[in-house]
Amino acid sequence: MTLNRRDFLCQSAAWASLLALPSSRLAWGKTATEQHPFAFEHLVQQARNAAQQAYTPPPRPMPEITQQIDYAKWGEIKFDTDKAPFQQEGAYPVTFFHLGTYFQNAVRMYQVRQGQAQEIIYDPSLFKIPEDNPARQLPPNSGFAGFRFQEYDGADDWRTQDWLVFLGGCYLRTIGASGQYGLSARGVAVNPAVADQAEEFPNFTAFYIEETTDPEQPVVVCAQLDGPSITGAFRFTAHRGLDRSQGVEIEVEAEIFLRRDIERLGLMPLTSMFWYSEYGRERPYDWRPEVHDSDGLAIWMANGERLWRPLNNPRTTRVSAFSADSPQGFGLMQRDRNFDHYRDGVFYDRRPSLWIEPIKPLGQGAIQLLEIPTNDEIHDNIGAFWVPEAPAQAGQYHSLHYRMYWQDDNPHPATHIAQAISTRFGRGGQPGQPRPDNVYKVAVEFDRPEVLQQIPYGVMPEVVASTTAGKIVRTRVEPVPNGNVWRAIFDVALEADQIAELRLYLALEGKPLTETWAYQFDRNSLFPAT
Repeated sequence: MTLNRRDFLCQSAAWASLLALPSSRLAWGKTATEQHPFAFEHLVQQARNAAQQAYTPPPRPMPEITQQIDYAKWGEIKFDTDKAPFQQEGAYPVTFFHLGTYFQNAVRMYQVRQGQAQEIIYDPSLFKIPEDNPARQLPPNSGFAGFRFQEYDGADDWRTQDWLVFLGGCYLRTIGASGQYGLSARGVAVNPAVADQAEEFPNFTAFYIEETTDPEQPVVVCAQLDGPSITGAFRFTAHRGLDRSQGVEIEVEAEIFLRRDIERLGLMPLTSMFWYSEYGRERPYDWRPEVHDSDGLAIWMANGERLWRPLNNPRTTRVSAFSADSPQGFGLMQRDRNFDHYRDGVFYDRRPSLWIEPIKPLGQGAIQLLEIPTNDEIHDNIGAFWVPEAPAQAGQYHSLHYRMYWQDDNPHPATHIAQAISTRFGRGGQPGQPRPDNVYKVAVEFDRPEVLQQIPYGVMPEVVASTTAGKIVRTRVEPVPNGNVWRAIFDVALEADQIAELRLYLALEGKPLTETWAYQFDRNSLFPAT
């Protein structure tokens, strides 16, 4: 799951540079093919049949040429938006990405109208390619790397903003409510962080894109998935709408078939980046206060418990599992929306949160959090996904139905309890006193005025803290001045190399006032080496 984030940042720059031009009526000419009936069920049957056959890798046309199309050369290639499908009669035109060094697999594209699919054949004339660019050496029918949906930016004849992208492997991203790309979603994750096994990256090998003429109506994309161990069919129903503050909502239906046994099958996977926050050993090595696309994993259990797990940049790869029976949802969230906490022109404060809401119950399993060490922001080092309890074996079949909410905040907030807004660590003990060895202080702040204002004057909530290693040696709670934020503080005593699973919440008269804060404490992942 370790991905080079620099590649994604380069891609984003290229996406931003591929601005739409004034539209005109589509004329496919020699790029058009014959139409044929299409339905999602066709893709499902194809995936079922393919799972019984040997895997065939996707075509890579002329790799000796595509390898020459590096980031700079790839960024020079502009799709001719006069030839974009749905660019006049549709609400959201489609533009395509060219093959290149980072995207060498050819992906087939189809447009669907009234149940009829027509393949869009790659032709160099669909792109504006400089004379000295190696892409000019690729023949017709080489294929595309991916595509994106455009939207109006307020003018009648310009389409300058893209909002949903499918590019590379089985990845997709959208800009959310604040108009900024950030974390990604995937179709599946196959063997991430499994000892002695390389992670497998299945591909979306074909897309079927349906038009919509109403911007308030969703766009529908069906995708074929294929990989050495897995096949599948996906239907994405993506709603953008005119109220941009609502972000993007995508309903996903997926039918997945296993060719081989899989050690760790991650369903509904999310991929993000966390370098450091208001804590972390990497803080002294960069000028910015915080650097992350997401700052925590949120989970809503079937029994109503809300859990918040701040992310880590660990010293070694870690997988944490949160067992659950049909959880109501989970997501990688960017809670900190204060620009002053980042001070960066790439606008980490605007990165979307991504919440997964199962529509079809998931049954027994675990939400797993993958954290991989990183020393820079260019790597996507965080993963979160659902792993069913039953072993993933060849011949198995998984049917998924869920929603993805790309928004600033959780679409289903727990208004009856306060949420954690910051996590900090330091030396244990008391100021002015000798500091004890191997004792560490944890400070967690909770906020939600409508909840915390109910605490009677002069009454202190109870700090309910626990640890799986060492012991809690002191706790206290205090209101933070100039607001309705409350801070819980406790010391935990640990041996030098112990790793502890910490839990904390505030209670009043025996009832939780806050969500459950959970954290994997490893002093070597938090404090610079001395």
